[in-house]
Amino acid sequence: MCGIVAYIGHQAAYSIILKGLKRLEYRGYDSSGIALYGDQVTSFKRKGRVAELEAWTDPITQTATVGIGHTRWATHGEPSDANAHPHKSNSGKLTLVHNGIIENYASLKQELIQKGYTFESETDTEVLVNFIEEIQKNNQSSLEEAMRIALKRVVGAYVIIVIEEGFPNRLIAARKGSPLVIGVGEGEHFLASDASPIIEYTKQVIYVNDYELAIISPDEIILKNLGNEPITPYIQQLDMELAQIEKGGYDHFMLKEIFDQPASLTDCLRGRLDSENMTLTLAGVEQHLSVFAQAKRIVIVACGTSWHAGLVAEYMIETLCRIPVEVEYASEFRYRNPVIGPGDIILAISQSGETADTLVAIERAKEQGAFIFGVVNAVGSSIARLSHAGAYTHAGPEIGVASTKAFTAQLTVLAMMAMKIGKAKGTLAEAEYNRLLGELALIPEKVKTTLATHEAIKEVAKHYADARDFLFLGRGYNFPVALEGALKLKEISYIHAEGYPAAEMKHGPIALVDENLPVLFIATKDAYYEKIVSNIQEIKARKGKVIAVISEGDTLIRSMADHVMVVPEVDELLAPLISVLPTQLLSYYIGVERGLDVDKPRNLAKSVTVE
Repeated sequence: MCGIVAYIGHQAAYSIILKGLKRLEYRGYDSSGIALYGDQVTSFKRKGRVAELEAWTDPITQTATVGIGHTRWATHGEPSDANAHPHKSNSGKLTLVHNGIIENYASLKQELIQKGYTFESETDTEVLVNFIEEIQKNNQSSLEEAMRIALKRVVGAYVIIVIEEGFPNRLIAARKGSPLVIGVGEGEHFLASDASPIIEYTKQVIYVNDYELAIISPDEIILKNLGNEPITPYIQQLDMELAQIEKGGYDHFMLKEIFDQPASLTDCLRGRLDSENMTLTLAGVEQHLSVFAQAKRIVIVACGTSWHAGLVAEYMIETLCRIPVEVEYASEFRYRNPVIGPGDIILAISQSGETADTLVAIERAKEQGAFIFGVVNAVGSSIARLSHAGAYTHAGPEIGVASTKAFTAQLTVLAMMAMKIGKAKGTLAEAEYNRLLGELALIPEKVKTTLATHEAIKEVAKHYADARDFLFLGRGYNFPVALEGALKLKEISYIHAEGYPAAEMKHGPIALVDENLPVLFIATKDAYYEKIVSNIQEIKARKGKVIAVISEGDTLIRSMADHVMVVPEVDELLAPLISVLPTQLLSYYIGVERGLDVDKPRNLAKSVTVE
């Protein structure tokens, strides 16, 4: 939520920050702004997309070599010029950008109002910059010391970067609960919420940890904790390439990322699955096999699309490993005082590795003695560092707000985990293990085959682009796919959609069925096939419109459905990797047909780093 970019060095800061904000626009896009330090600190901010900042023609945009920028996802205060970042303190000496939420801002604001401070915005961020200034003034302290004191009183999550008048060659940043990465250059440094604005300039990065301050000049990075103790920066090498964060000729990032999936799944399997020798290597699991083998239960915590991946994993793990699994919304799990202790495994799933609710959930579980295993995409992310062990999905950067390739990569890692643990426990027979390995090796090619049907799916989308409601139904492994399909359609097209287990349809949702309601069945060949056929007949009897995702060669459901989307046959345990693809494409094409910005759906941001 919200994207931050900053630069200090010898190049013109404005163009670097502007380009960086465009790359971070998936994190928030209701307003944006830039502050540059020339003879003094000058700001320009506007409601709307980052492109609005191109109207800034002040000569400072050509000369300033220090600056900070922000693209906003509104929390406190509606999108407006006044609420856009950066925010200045009352004296004008401090200018600040902020990603996160200050939960106790209201009480801090009242304190400041009583001391004569005034506010131009509705934001918690303007409160924070003035709170830091008040501490600095009262204690006659340096900005660094004032920030340390202020942040000990602040409740909430934040990354902040501050410019101070009189210090033209210095930025000070701090982090708790929101991501911050520093790019290390020659006589220059880059700061951002993730690596995408940095990769063009350097692959040497430092990931800032919670409760750390970074004092940054063109030639130096000093890290300290809130106790003023120095910390040795750990420089890492990015494995990201610039081409991965560009559209590559596609109309939208979402479409590119859907079509990336044969490659992203190949990358996910590379170095892990050797189908010729029938071996599977997952270091994070192998190093802790005894923990998994002796686990009392596995609790999966996640949000959104990752939660749907967790539901599929529940089926996989209980089937192959015979370990009880619970799947929890992280936002609920963290607040309901769950019974967690030694012998429990918390499996945290997050594309960004920075999801605020998931982070807090695993922190609490870790304190109670649980073993934490992270499944994340972003290398060096907070969840990856907080976990005892984990596995990266290697899906590559995902820029489109609606998750696509990250979901299938998560499913791939989770399937490999279930297979590995099941074999180690002896609950998965050798012959079945080898068969599943062979099936998994074929998945990238079957994904490619499915995506080749995109023109047919585009035609289906045209028939339903004006629908007001949708119902998605599935059973077994395909039930979570129905949930995920409904979520994608809601996100991308703003059509109300619900996902249900097909058998539950008769317990309420069937009341919605009439000749105007499209009902999409995930109906691939599996153990539930005959039951799904019966459910389709129930919808047809009530004049509902049936769209079905079917296996190749299925003539029965084809004869019953109004429209079909065909996928290759695949083992039912791995079916979600394939059956989800038509729902991704359908959502995309319906969104485009409705004239919507599918990469930046309204009110949504890619990485939810606030509650």
